[in-house]
Amino acid sequence: MSAKPASPIKLYRYPLSGHAHRVQLMLSLLQLPTQLLEVDLKKGEQKQADFLAMNPFGQVPVLDDNGTILSDSNAILVYLARTYGGDRWYPNDALSQAAIQRWLSVAAGQIAYGPAAARLVTLFGAKKNVEEVIALAHTVLKVMDGELSRHAFIVGGSATIADVALYTYVAHAPEGNVSLSDYPAVRAWLQRVESLPGFVGMQKTAIGLAA
Repeated sequence: MSAKPASPIKLYRYPLSGHAHRVQLMLSLLQLPTQLLEVDLKKGEQKQADFLAMNPFGQVPVLDDNGTILSDSNAILVYLARTYGGDRWYPNDALSQAAIQRWLSVAAGQIAYGPAAARLVTLFGAKKNVEEVIALAHTVLKVMDGELSRHAFIVGGSATIADVALYTYVAHAPEGNVSLSDYPAVRAWLQRVESLPGFVGMQKTAIGLAA
């Protein structure tokens, strides 16, 4: 594993953001010193000039690693894994990286538009087609369940950044009225992720099926 950072890594986050949590989880799994900085999305702090200077899209998370500024949660996972994780979380070989990238794309696509979107409806009152986003959630969960019935983690026998990218919105899917009851392999996988040394969860909300 690479050397630790010179001083704590700053993570600008919103505590109920799954995108921010996946970065917090990666930092914790890597046992990196971290300073959590809250960005109040309800007050629009992400649209202020100082924040937009770090991320012009006005979104959390943003990472400040001793002056290296990064945004986009999946991009940050790659950076952290390669900078501080050796080959453990993002192996060097092309086939492993391709398999991981496949699931990072799923995290940014089907997961974002399925279980994450369903949770936005119950948590923040987002104007979305509820039946559609819940159906999308079950489509991706069914695929994940099939994959995870064959191996312990999403791309094989060891956890990678792909598992970190997928975990949060799947674990919190019931908050968006997406049941995990039909996906035993997914539920077992969630428990394996939660058993990893350094695991830290995201704040739970009593909404949807989790109420």
